[in-house]
Amino acid sequence: MAGDAGKLTVHNADALRFDFSKLATAGSLRVVGNLPYNISTPLLFHLLEQSHCISDMHFMLQKEVVDRLAAAPGGGQYGRLSVMIQYRCEVTPLFSIGAGAFRPPPRVESAFVRLLPYQTPPVAVQDEAILAAVVRQAFSQRRKTLRNVLRDMVDTEAMQALGIDPALRAEMLGIREFALLANQVATGRKA
Repeated sequence: MAGDAGKLTVHNADALRFDFSKLATAGSLRVVGNLPYNISTPLLFHLLEQSHCISDMHFMLQKEVVDRLAAAPGGGQYGRLSVMIQYRCEVTPLFSIGAGAFRPPPRVESAFVRLLPYQTPPVAVQDEAILAAVVRQAFSQRRKTLRNVLRDMVDTEAMQALGIDPALRAEMLGIREFALLANQVATGRKA
């Protein structure tokens, strides 16, 4: 019973287009939900665009998505989603939810995750759109080395000057290395 908690306002809208910032002052919005698999990634990115007014987000997602959000470099779960979410948020998987908790039980496991948007990202990036483009390109062909997959963005010598081995694959780089590559691309475009 939440009768004494105040007024409830229901907004019936497309979550992928809704302007969440209209609901809150800076950093005051708390977002909680059970996200459908087919829109979880686009919705997460949509919310991150409005993270200036979000204090935290708690979601139930498929366990494999939570594993990807929290994945560390070097593992098979680590990818574009991992890098971009971890650049914007502290990711904390909280607990797993077995299929038996639902009726009828789904064929997948679920997990609950907390995302805390950073006031200041953990690495400095000159242009977030360039970071997104570099990460997207790097993971577009996972089996290729950075030398091959990023050749149109950053040359081999520039990678080596940044201390990044061009023979590595994208899943071996941390957020810091992706920031270095993105800043190199941004600097090259300014020249």
